[in-house]
Amino acid sequence: MENSFYKKLLTLFPALASGILIALAFPVAGLSVLAWVAFVPLLVSLWPKSPKEAFGSGFAFGVVYFFGTLYWIYHSMTYYGGVSFVASICLVLFLCSYLALFPAVFALLFARVCRGTKLPALFIAPVLWVTLEFARSYVLTGFPWSSIGYSQYRVLPLIQIADISGIYGVSFLVLAVNGALADLLLVRKRLSTMPLFPLSLTFVGIASLLLLIAATLGYGMFRLSEQRPGAPVTISVVQGNIEQDRKWEPAFQNEVVDIYEKLSRNALSARPALLVWPETAVPFYFGYDQRNSDRLMQFQKDTGSYLLFGSVLVKSRAKDRAELTNSVVMLDKEGKKSFSYDKIHLVPFGEYVPLRRVLFFVDKLVEGIGDYVPGRQYNRAETEFGSFGAVVCYEVIFPGLVRKFFTHGGDIIVTITNDAWFGRTAGPYQHFSMAVFRAIENRKPLVRAANTGISGFIDSNGRIRAATGLFTRQVLTENVITDSTRTFYTRYGDLFSYLCIIISIVMAIDIYSRR
Repeated sequence: MENSFYKKLLTLFPALASGILIALAFPVAGLSVLAWVAFVPLLVSLWPKSPKEAFGSGFAFGVVYFFGTLYWIYHSMTYYGGVSFVASICLVLFLCSYLALFPAVFALLFARVCRGTKLPALFIAPVLWVTLEFARSYVLTGFPWSSIGYSQYRVLPLIQIADISGIYGVSFLVLAVNGALADLLLVRKRLSTMPLFPLSLTFVGIASLLLLIAATLGYGMFRLSEQRPGAPVTISVVQGNIEQDRKWEPAFQNEVVDIYEKLSRNALSARPALLVWPETAVPFYFGYDQRNSDRLMQFQKDTGSYLLFGSVLVKSRAKDRAELTNSVVMLDKEGKKSFSYDKIHLVPFGEYVPLRRVLFFVDKLVEGIGDYVPGRQYNRAETEFGSFGAVVCYEVIFPGLVRKFFTHGGDIIVTITNDAWFGRTAGPYQHFSMAVFRAIENRKPLVRAANTGISGFIDSNGRIRAATGLFTRQVLTENVITDSTRTFYTRYGDLFSYLCIIISIVMAIDIYSRR
């Protein structure tokens, strides 16, 4: 039995190695170059495997890949959800096992298509991967964290194509290069099993890929050299660094508001047009708690700026339960409420319990007096310096959601978040890196205010103009250049991904019809 275990482990070693390499490509390790070779061991090892074995290899790869990038979720559950360390690790592994089903299906299909057709792996791998990565963004409310393209967020010339293809175009390129390297290593095996295998097709594919990469880099350099349209507007983000476990204590309530007001006054010397506070920055229900709401509105009158902040709003209240929204509110220069947006994409088991009638025994990990309800409107704030959409926390990881704010115009993306839940783990760094792609996809400068960091400014080409550290109390002020561009991606969405889905379906039908 021991020999059988080691034999099984040896069989899975290439998949495990690939999982480790791709995890290291993401923040905080940030070895982005590894992404371009990480899949090669997995892809080559799939060649002789049966469908069951290929599925198992893909699953093992997926568990390592996702645990390596999502391990930090245990922190939220252990420190704020009251879940023991061992139980939280088990729950993270359960989530990773679910997510690993997508790479498992990828591996199964790749092995079948690669052995059943003469198509090169450099075409098969990226098409199948993008299809399943896109599916992961929507199935069961979706969880597109750790999409492969995010590993390249600092390689600006390469990722400018996101304004056409979205993040999935970058994932496609990374998988295509891995597939090309696998093609070179699999040539002899494919020739031995397919005597009429067209070797020239592999080299034509590699030449075409090199041209595609050159065109991508050329397009990227062109976009980076462009003078973006728009006008400068001074914006300040306020990072209060409020302890998560004290934030809602009544005795600490006034101190929280005092901290934000003091930091905001420090920012006023730069005469910002807009002050941005983080998600649920105010430790009371704005509009429901009249005393504290009046205090905030009076403070706003003295700033001469717009104030955007996160607040929990009470929509309705029953005897034993309130209906709440996680919202963004803006006060104008007169201290009056001029804009609000209710978070649309809520966090499962964090802000609501899905399938509550079935999972009646499960409570939320986040304490509160009621369930959050989702918003329904993609509102934009209108000001004299332009209009902007304001997304809350987790929403910024959904490219399809963010673009809906700008299909009919807009100048700036604002995102507010509270990453205190993640502690000093890789979570805040990964979350911040994903915002780079939302800026490029929609060609909008992005302003980010986070309770404990990372707050910062990203221009419409994805350059990080300024960023705070974690768990620091500070103010950042930047001259942001508005951008009214409506990109191909903003206008038409995920057409590139839909094309990959269609091709994947055709390949799968072809293979299984032959069988």
